[in-house]
Amino acid sequence: MLTIGVLGAGHLGKIHLKCIQLASETYHLAGFYDPNPTVAQQVSQELGIKAFPSAEALMDAVEVVDIVTPTTMHFAMAQLAAARGKHIFIEKPLTHTLEEAEALIRMSREHGIKVQVGHVERFNPALLALEDMALAPMFIEAHRLAAFNPRGTDVSVVLDLMIHDLDIILSLVDADVSEVRASGVAVVSDTADIANARIEFTNGCVANLTASRISLKQMRKVRLFQRDAYISLDFLEKNAQVVRLHDPSEASLPADAIQMELQTPRGAKIIHIDNPVIEPVNAIKLELETFAQAIEANAVPRVSIDDGYRALKLAYDIMACVAENTPQL
Repeated sequence: MLTIGVLGAGHLGKIHLKCIQLASETYHLAGFYDPNPTVAQQVSQELGIKAFPSAEALMDAVEVVDIVTPTTMHFAMAQLAAARGKHIFIEKPLTHTLEEAEALIRMSREHGIKVQVGHVERFNPALLALEDMALAPMFIEAHRLAAFNPRGTDVSVVLDLMIHDLDIILSLVDADVSEVRASGVAVVSDTADIANARIEFTNGCVANLTASRISLKQMRKVRLFQRDAYISLDFLEKNAQVVRLHDPSEASLPADAIQMELQTPRGAKIIHIDNPVIEPVNAIKLELETFAQAIEANAVPRVSIDDGYRALKLAYDIMACVAENTPQL
């Protein structure tokens, strides 16, 4: 069992604390630190968890540091933890700048520590249901829409929302990014509140992403198109649907499967519609548990620091395109 402490007890920090309490077979929760004494006292009393007097005091008492602070503080906290040889779970985005991310990668290797980035959608049940399926998408469409919330508007919607889908897409496409095009509009804040990006990969795959934090309805959907298959993922409703084309001679299809015949230029095909079984999971609890497993097995974390850097790098490339295509007033 690993001893863990949480830095930051805001909205998401409290969720992490509760999830770690649920993962009592994996972690011993030493406590947390929050710079706001009022928040620290309230959370300590509410959850019955020790509040440490400083970030350094907390780090010295644990093996794993869970960083759930504002993004601008990620690097400062991670730097302190890395220097002490502590393993780090750090919420997305990895850091506030690419330079900070590059420095943290160097430090993690110098000190021999594990770092996992909190791209929690990797642990969404809809995506987990496809783990045994061979995915090779050639076109991807993603929509992530949310109602306006002042929390998070200090950064572009690309870093706030789209980065979830950037990480997912980078994990699914086995190729490098070759070209990025993007545009966006700042509607109610000083940074883009709605953005669209077209990402091309060296293997020919194209991804079209839209993110908005000024929508009237919520949506978190990703659609994957690959040869003979269409996959629809709903991260909000936590469900998935797989539509495949099969030859009529194939006998492996379940007798009760939803099937339809389709005439194509390659002859008759059978459309098979499958709704994979979705196993309910606590995604934050699961990502923290898999991090512990990676530490104990000396394995690469499920969402590595390099994964976090790639998503951040692509987000900054998109934001640069948005800035370039935004008319100056």
